[in-house]
Amino acid sequence: MLYQLYESQRAMLSPFSEFASATSKLYSHPLSPLAHTPLSNRLSAGLDLMHRLSKEYEKPPFGITSVKVDGRDVAVQEQVALEKPFCRLLRFKRFTDDLDLLTKMKDHPVVLVVAPLSGHHSTLLRETVRQLLVDHKVYITDWTDARMVPVEAGPFHLDDYVIYVQDFIRHIGPEVNVMSVCQPTVPVLGAISLLATNGEFTPRTMTMMGGPIDARKSPTAVNNLAMNKSYEWFENNVIYRVPTNYPGAGRRVYPGFLQHTGFIAMNPDRHLTSHYDYFLDLMRGEDESAEFHRAFYDEYNAVLDMPAEYYLDTIHTVFQDYSLVNGTWEVNGQLVRPQDIKTTALLTIEGELDDISGAGQTRAAHDLCSGIPADRQFHYDVIGAGHYGIFSGRRWREHCYPQVRDFIARHQQAQAQAPAKRPARAAAAARTVDSTASAKPGAKRSR
Repeated sequence: MLYQLYESQRAMLSPFSEFASATSKLYSHPLSPLAHTPLSNRLSAGLDLMHRLSKEYEKPPFGITSVKVDGRDVAVQEQVALEKPFCRLLRFKRFTDDLDLLTKMKDHPVVLVVAPLSGHHSTLLRETVRQLLVDHKVYITDWTDARMVPVEAGPFHLDDYVIYVQDFIRHIGPEVNVMSVCQPTVPVLGAISLLATNGEFTPRTMTMMGGPIDARKSPTAVNNLAMNKSYEWFENNVIYRVPTNYPGAGRRVYPGFLQHTGFIAMNPDRHLTSHYDYFLDLMRGEDESAEFHRAFYDEYNAVLDMPAEYYLDTIHTVFQDYSLVNGTWEVNGQLVRPQDIKTTALLTIEGELDDISGAGQTRAAHDLCSGIPADRQFHYDVIGAGHYGIFSGRRWREHCYPQVRDFIARHQQAQAQAPAKRPARAAAAARTVDSTASAKPGAKRSR
């Protein structure tokens, strides 16, 4: 019923939102006589803000049409490499007429970016993809809004997520390097573990960034909510059926609008201040600051519905039973054994100020992956970075990305089939550097 009420409210506000937008332009367009009346800039700014607070935000495009490789412009085309009911595997294919550069790009490593299925669209990783394209061939998982998937497509569980990741790895081939950001660190580790257990090829490297491998370590507000409420509470309070005006009518989902409410509730003062600053920027004519605000919230406010089965499985498996770290997680009846991974190099990355995945949660992967030799395990702390800072913004570009790029480049040779047995405690031997690229006491440099 709540979802239906939300849709009714959205439909009711839609014409008022468009009216506010049109009226705002009447008070700001230089050719309009209303733009020259007293308080016109204040009225225009207020109406524009009203429009943005009440409008519906659609999934934004990646919009990556070109990148610079070796200082030269290279065209980029977005292609669908593989399509499944709940996800598309996208490839960002690069084109150039420069034969020397084309030859060089053909030798670039292949990276599969596994985007989170946790509320926002995969376009949240736009900057991650754009930077990776400078030195890599890039694929990304583009998860489908569950309200757009007909019920006939069946349910989507955490096990299905793992299977999707395995299928994408197989499709790309043994040269793939996998990067998982936030939530998918757990299912990605599960997928690669099962590939190793079954004797299939595993990726050359796996980079895990800011994810809840062991949610017991340094629990955040997000972790505490998932751990302190019962499974039944989540099932009864956040799961609703998609209304009849969508293709997925009747499907049980965790609605995007509820997730968005949760995002805002984590830092209400920050968002309130941001919107007030936007209002002031419009009044003062500071177009650059106003456009930055629009670009951020066009992405931040665009949310998707998550399949109920997947969301509830994640709550139960990752945040309540800690099945991965306890060694009890089974996918389609098969036990997940990270210790079976032998040839894939491992890099974990954490943000010093991450308020979503606390310190040590991602690094816990080193303890689990005891079959990987110590000289193929690395950890990197991004000093001064929050959760989003490890995959976007200045710290991603200047500190984090060079570490990821160099790590992938070091491990592109063919993987040995029988690596030397490593010590039982992996994390103790993992190499660590901080975001200033200086080694911590007692640890080697990762370069």
